[in-house]
Amino acid sequence: MTATFRTSQPVSPIDANKPHVVLVGLPGAGKTVVGEGVGRSLGRAFLDLDREIERREGMPVAQIFGERGEHSFRTLETQLTQELREVGGMILSPGGGWIVQPGNVELLRPPARIIYLRVRPETAIQRLGAERASRPLLVRPDPLAELKRLYESRRAAFETADVTIDTERKTVAQVIINVVDLVRREGAA
Repeated sequence: MTATFRTSQPVSPIDANKPHVVLVGLPGAGKTVVGEGVGRSLGRAFLDLDREIERREGMPVAQIFGERGEHSFRTLETQLTQELREVGGMILSPGGGWIVQPGNVELLRPPARIIYLRVRPETAIQRLGAERASRPLLVRPDPLAELKRLYESRRAAFETADVTIDTERKTVAQVIINVVDLVRREGAA
């Protein structure tokens, strides 16, 4: 079976010279907007895993969580990650919890490069604004406290990334340039 993805660029077969670039971090770190920009800059396919799951399931992530539970969503996320082993060279933006699910990182790395877009929970919650209502794990009486809890529970996994880029005082354009420069320096562009 050939995997199909909805991306902005054609998807290529596995190419060790162009491993996936996986952007990880908290919700609000900028994974999607940075990933889209990096994909455009490098002419590589970009895939937001949450959006792809929503497309395939015909419902938003929040509805999947609500009707089927988080475990069901995480299973879908891992199945999609398994499919991504069969192709190469994409810029990937998984959800914030992807990195802590057993086996996900190992499915892609090596050769994939994982880049941690670091942001403080206080900054992330501001960046999310009204969008946080669509984040199932943040629909709580105190979303900032929940984001801090998520950060603490995921920080060690985030810090296993190959590279960390602090996004705290950078514009989206600056972060995109940092990621593009990094990928080009490593010769994986």
